[in-house]
Amino acid sequence: MPSYEADLSRFEGADTQVLGISIDSIPSHVAWAKSLGGITYPLLADFNPKGEVAKAYGAFRDADGISERALFIVDKNGKIAFANIHDISKQPDNETIHDVLRNLS
Repeated sequence: MPSYEADLSRFEGADTQVLGISIDSIPSHVAWAKSLGGITYPLLADFNPKGEVAKAYGAFRDADGISERALFIVDKNGKIAFANIHDISKQPDNETIHDVLRNLS
C-alpha cells in the first residue's frame, strides 16, 4: 500500500479514489499507517460485523476468519471493473492498475 501512497497524485489525476480496507480495527489501522510513515488516503475498518465487505467481494476466508489480500477497481456505476485476489507478496504493479483505469474512460 505504500506504493499507492507514492503514486497518489497519479491516481487522483485519473479521477479515482484510493481506499484501504481490512478487517482490522481503527486503532490497528492508525498504528499500521504510523509504522509506514503515514498514509493520506482513507483506511476503512471492515471490523464489525467482521469481514462483511470482504465477504461481499469474495475475499474473506471463512475457515481462517481473515480476508485475502485483494485489489478491486469499482467504476463510477458501481460495477467491478478489475479484481485481483493475490498473495501478500504479489501485489499487482501500479501500471496494471493504471492500464485498467485508462480503459474505463
